[in-house]
Amino acid sequence: MDAFLQFLTEWGYWGLFLSAFLAGTVLPFSSEAVLLACIGYGLHPAGAVLSTTLGNALGGMTCYWMGHLGKTEWIEKYLGVRQQHLERADRFLKGRGAWMALFAFLPVIGDALLVLLGLMRANVWVVAVSMTLGKLLRYAVLAAGALGICQLF
Repeated sequence: MDAFLQFLTEWGYWGLFLSAFLAGTVLPFSSEAVLLACIGYGLHPAGAVLSTTLGNALGGMTCYWMGHLGKTEWIEKYLGVRQQHLERADRFLKGRGAWMALFAFLPVIGDALLVLLGLMRANVWVVAVSMTLGKLLRYAVLAAGALGICQLF
């Protein structure tokens, strides 16, 4: 894993984009670690946050489109989202709509949330915008917090 992380940090913004895309799907990968490593290696924080956000949002839309296909058995088999996660997200979503994609950055339930929004045929544009805003805010807060803590020392 260390070699893969080093590879991604050497690729700079493209490495950030790739790691965030992988993390935006249901693959267990930490785009946050790569983001902080790349900022630590000297990448501009705004560009790093933007690259990470775009990659993660594209990965999230992959989950949405898998749900949009409507094959629950594919979702369980290929995405690894368990039926219980889908049911939990379904209960959470009742009556809330596509703007709930704002919370797609949450671990575990975020992927299930996007898959379920796809299954529900939620408005793709509202899902894309709200999901991207949520992910952007998460990465911006993470980068700002890391830079603020570094300046204390």
